[in-house]
Amino acid sequence: MHATVTDTPPATPPGPSAPDSRRRFVAMSIWAVAFVACWLLIGLPTDPLYAFAWLWAATIAWRSDRPWRTHLGFARDWLPVVVLLALYNLSRGFADNGATPHAYELIAADRWMFGWLMDGQVPTIWLQRYLYDPDGIHWWDVLVSWVYFSHFVVTLTAAVVLWLRDRGRWAAFMRRWGFLCAAGLVTYFAYPAAPPWWAAQYGMLSDVARISTRGWREFGMHGAGNLLNAGQIASNPVAAMPSLHTAWALFVVVFFLGVTRRRWWPLLLCYPLAMTFTLVYAGEHYVIDVLVGWAYVGLTFLVVGLAERWWAARKARRRSGGAEPVDTGPEPASAATPESAPADAVPGQTGPGSAAVGAEQKVAGPAPETPGPDRTVSLGR
Repeated sequence: MHATVTDTPPATPPGPSAPDSRRRFVAMSIWAVAFVACWLLIGLPTDPLYAFAWLWAATIAWRSDRPWRTHLGFARDWLPVVVLLALYNLSRGFADNGATPHAYELIAADRWMFGWLMDGQVPTIWLQRYLYDPDGIHWWDVLVSWVYFSHFVVTLTAAVVLWLRDRGRWAAFMRRWGFLCAAGLVTYFAYPAAPPWWAAQYGMLSDVARISTRGWREFGMHGAGNLLNAGQIASNPVAAMPSLHTAWALFVVVFFLGVTRRRWWPLLLCYPLAMTFTLVYAGEHYVIDVLVGWAYVGLTFLVVGLAERWWAARKARRRSGGAEPVDTGPEPASAATPESAPADAVPGQTGPGSAAVGAEQKVAGPAPETPGPDRTVSLGR
């Protein structure tokens, strides 16, 4: 007679049950309807705090089967982020401190880089000369407005998805994003700089229209444009250097490049390029602002990466007691070690009884063979 014993493979964790799937569908549908209604009545969530509220509501709808302590955990983790965003928005308005902002240097830099190709003009003026129509809105104006709007939601949305999937990666994302915002804010105070539309108002450039939101008119979204324009007035009008719009766009792409297949890299990199075109064409930034913003992204990953490695090494030293183990020399001869124990001693036992136990083991004969990894035992007569 033969008997075979095998391990049962572990059961695959079941996916969402049908009732949970229906509940999620209903909750997300309610969220979508409410979002569209507020979008048309109030405006797009261009304020970071307003966008955060909608994203939090989306996580509640997506995981509506979870207890409320889970949703409150989201608020707990994101509260420092919300506070920093509020302080960031308020402090940007005081960055100019009444001083005359820098403008001529930025104009000279763009003319030096592109004037030979654009009849001696900065790229903003050259693009608006050929693409901007004061009497009509074209498809590229609509695209520009949507790309401009994406700045206010893409970074936060990526952070929320990371929080739902991997809080470790979310923390790494937020450390880098916080450092990037802080570096930009410090620069706004140290070097207040005016965008092209501001320079045109004070006669430093020929006519430049600020057209970043005009494309929404095609959808009848006047409220959205008015809401964003109100936010622009409340913020610092001369916080042009560096361009955090393009910095955020490149930051999100670079953060996820390592986990994205290379064939998708060109598509991802189109996003910061589209944001660059949007800001330069709309009169919001010079190209030099964009290049400095990209340099800040590289600096962010370098500095934060080095800081994380330093912190990890510091924690490892603290766990090991902060010093290398001290060599105290050979142990006394009486100490029981595998090398000094009698040959017939059983591992893990010391003293006079160990030899007797070893003798009993010898009398008892060899231990029965343990089944191998396939967990198959054959019993026969």
